[in-house]
Amino acid sequence: MFAITPRLLLRPGWREDAPAVFAAVADEAIVRNLAQVPWPYRLDDAEEWLAKPHQPAWPACLIFLRGEPTRVAGCVGLHPDESGVPEFGYWLARPFWGRGIATEAARAMVSAARHSLRLPRLVSGHFTDNPASGRVLEKLGFRATGVTRRYSAGRGEAVPCRLMALDLAEEDTLPAIAA
Repeated sequence: MFAITPRLLLRPGWREDAPAVFAAVADEAIVRNLAQVPWPYRLDDAEEWLAKPHQPAWPACLIFLRGEPTRVAGCVGLHPDESGVPEFGYWLARPFWGRGIATEAARAMVSAARHSLRLPRLVSGHFTDNPASGRVLEKLGFRATGVTRRYSAGRGEAVPCRLMALDLAEEDTLPAIAA
């Protein structure tokens, strides 16, 4: 999947992106808020992730600022949760925090899930000590469904996680993204 928003380019990751992915995500402040990314994060981890086959039904896109095609700002994507339900996730490199980039990229992925993939529902979650991630999900229309403990590979333990869901069959009230 490729998407262009007013400020961003979203595209699949390629093997050549491994150093840029590593530079963007190898930050304990980021990894501690992700369920599946180990800490310490190594270049080999980026290479391994980019080498995995990705299914079109489960898009994962690197986020780039338009005009900066080699500097990875983050990643946004969908993957099946433990029961096969489409789960939405993202991360953003620290220099890009607080600029609305996560929301803009996430809105493009949610739009693709709704209009291109025609998914009925997405689930997501954020660790409770990361409320900024919850605010991004709320801006997209996700609603809280409960709290559980979820394993964080970066922390090496299960931590409280606020579960959220978005019914994509409901009317899309988000403003359209114009490129």
